[in-house]
Amino acid sequence: RHPGENIHMMAEARASSHGRSLSSVVRLLGLSIMYFFPLVRHGSCFRTSSTTSFAATSRRFSFSYRPRLFSTNSGSEVDVASTTDKTHGGRLRRGDLTSPDARSIERKEDVILSHLRSRRANEATIQSARDVAALNGRRVELIMAKDAALAERKTASAEVGRCMKEQNPEGAEEAKARSSAAGAAADAVEADLSELQERIDSMLAGIPNLLDDVVPDGADDEDNEEIYTWGSPDEISARMEWEDGFEPRWHDEIAAGLGGWQTDRAVRMSGSRFAALSGPTARLERALTSFFLDLHTTEHGYTEASVPLVISRSSLEGTGQLPKFEEDLFKIDGSSHTCNGQDAFLIPTAEVPLTNMHADEILEEGNLPIKYCAATPCFRAEAGSYGRDTRGLFRLHQFSKVELVKITSAETSEDEHEELTLHAEECLKRLKLPYRKVRLCSGDIGFSARHCYDLEVWLPGQGQYREVSSCSNVGDFQARRMGLRYRPNPPHTNESTDTNADGKNAKKKKKKNKAPKPVLCHTINGSGLAIGRALIGVLENYQRMDGSVVVPEVLVPYMGGAEVLMPTNN
Repeated sequence: RHPGENIHMMAEARASSHGRSLSSVVRLLGLSIMYFFPLVRHGSCFRTSSTTSFAATSRRFSFSYRPRLFSTNSGSEVDVASTTDKTHGGRLRRGDLTSPDARSIERKEDVILSHLRSRRANEATIQSARDVAALNGRRVELIMAKDAALAERKTASAEVGRCMKEQNPEGAEEAKARSSAAGAAADAVEADLSELQERIDSMLAGIPNLLDDVVPDGADDEDNEEIYTWGSPDEISARMEWEDGFEPRWHDEIAAGLGGWQTDRAVRMSGSRFAALSGPTARLERALTSFFLDLHTTEHGYTEASVPLVISRSSLEGTGQLPKFEEDLFKIDGSSHTCNGQDAFLIPTAEVPLTNMHADEILEEGNLPIKYCAATPCFRAEAGSYGRDTRGLFRLHQFSKVELVKITSAETSEDEHEELTLHAEECLKRLKLPYRKVRLCSGDIGFSARHCYDLEVWLPGQGQYREVSSCSNVGDFQARRMGLRYRPNPPHTNESTDTNADGKNAKKKKKKNKAPKPVLCHTINGSGLAIGRALIGVLENYQRMDGSVVVPEVLVPYMGGAEVLMPTNN
């Protein structure tokens, strides 16, 4: 038998055992020929150097790939898009897909592309998804070729021992050569596989999450879906006794009247989009922070956490801020600090350290959900917002926020998302601030989110609703990136009872069930709330015509009993 035939037979058997089509077997045999015949004939590795260009690898493994089609039992080919239900704007339903990985993109490329188009993704991102689909097919081919080479090496190694036992030195030498050649081939394939995987991972990092089927199709925030409103702007004017013709002031004017607006000094020290507060206004900001933390920890069941404000590149990659949004982050100079040798950044939100608390861990389902909250300053470069919201506290480089994060099981994440959103809403209700709840459309939703609600507080000075919280269900998108998994609860042990010949029960036997394999967690995050924007809401909704500000009832204990903040004469 020709030495290469062993590899052909093993490859064909392996493909058959996995139910692969004849065409897959043919492609695999082609790979075997490419890799192993030169080894058998020349006794040398297919690769002539330690590195091979990706282009060369692609040429060696070119094949026809048609992801839009699959074969039916009758042998006919059916277009996936024609058999999949569509949702908003013609977007294909997500079905059993969770977050995009190489296998799911190859398996259901049409679904992935329809979600990217619904998100208004650019052509480069769409092309990356197409490339991942094609390259994953090559990745599978390489894995099978590597397995075939390792199997041949094992067979040849066993033959060495048999020949030695039979005192057949010539046969042993030939088997050693085959084993060595197969090992070299496996190493060559592994090098190509590693190079290919790196290319795939790089492209996957720029592909956003799939959308939940309930997400409406739309281009921007004008297309967001209003769920409901709570409270009425008219109630504010009556409660604060505003007379007809009174024009509510902006929050910066109100804070200046209270003697607490120091933003000109902040800009002089730090540049634009920085703010400083003092006196009762600063205390009101602190009161909001304390109230939110107390509410979430004592009534909503969150565990308060104190987290680092400096975070590593890999942590930001895990939550999806990198690599796509690096220009929006504040990067720390590597000469002053690194995070275990990695690039260091200031946190854009406490979501990043809170979610990464359990990166690369396997949790137990019985310990889920894990619920964290933290109050931190946040830092954002706001690179894409030049000229927008330049007045007041609304869009700053540094701002404070109470963040809520949940780590849940796959089965409970939707309910946990709804509950987290209600927890954020409760903050607004306790403050008696009118707000509306909207579901973000496909063109406005965040990169990592698959379903997101925004809570928008009514601001009388601006005469419009503005975002004060964003609550997202990310599914397993972040968990996949950071290796965050949980082990499902084991199924109940089955008991069987043996019966004796006389019909009486004998001892019971317990059937052991295999321990479930770990699966990806789901993560949920939301603001509970953004402190600066909540402060804007309080100042503008609780202002009186004389410039004073009524302290919301729930904040009075945090303000030392003060019920009204009076304007100064300065």
